[in-house]
Amino acid sequence: MTINIHKSSVSFDAYEKMAPYYFESVDTKPFNAYFERPATLSLLPDVQGKSVLDAGCAAGWYSKWLLEHGANVTAVDFSPSMIAMTRKRVGNKAVVRQADLHEPLSFLADNSMDLVLSSLALHYLKTWEVVLTECKRILKPQGQLIFSVHHPVRDMEAFPAGNYFRTEIVEEEWETNGETVKVRFYRRSLSTIITALLDAGLMIEKLLEPTPTRQFAELHPAEYKQLTTKPHFLMIRARKS
Repeated sequence: MTINIHKSSVSFDAYEKMAPYYFESVDTKPFNAYFERPATLSLLPDVQGKSVLDAGCAAGWYSKWLLEHGANVTAVDFSPSMIAMTRKRVGNKAVVRQADLHEPLSFLADNSMDLVLSSLALHYLKTWEVVLTECKRILKPQGQLIFSVHHPVRDMEAFPAGNYFRTEIVEEEWETNGETVKVRFYRRSLSTIITALLDAGLMIEKLLEPTPTRQFAELHPAEYKQLTTKPHFLMIRARKS
């Protein structure tokens, strides 16, 4: 299968550079371990014996967790380096392959998945029509999509020189192992997110705007105070009707 990397949509080189750092740090990185992850996991059903797609698997933390809890896992990411990190983490216990979520997931059969999980990946996509249509296609009846993204309010505060009602590309600088990398992603409004799900035929079951855990507070008390007064992440659970 040919993989089309949308370099205009995502800082591909930066993502490749981050892979080893992300592999080493993701287990304990506070924004992941003590903020995003507890909230996302709270939305998951019992995955024992379920077929799950980890869409945008990055370094494979969720793939490993799903396997440890009895799921049959297929993991995809557009980054060859992230795919390598996921394989390093889970070995041959999951089906791990490179794929671009901008494109149809033609290697997955209709009605083949009980659950699609996507952690902090969808905001890297310019449009959601394809990925959400594919989620509905591959999910079994009553199957669920659970995902986390940047909260629109957070992105508007971080990048105020823009139009909240337009889907716009923005760029941040992240520090990884003492090196600065530029990461691009898309800011979109809450109504755009919800409308995309409904238009794809997915029914929203639950929406979370979480705050960090106490472990986060112990490590970063100043940021904890800010993150308990302003939203940062958004988690949604939707179901195929």
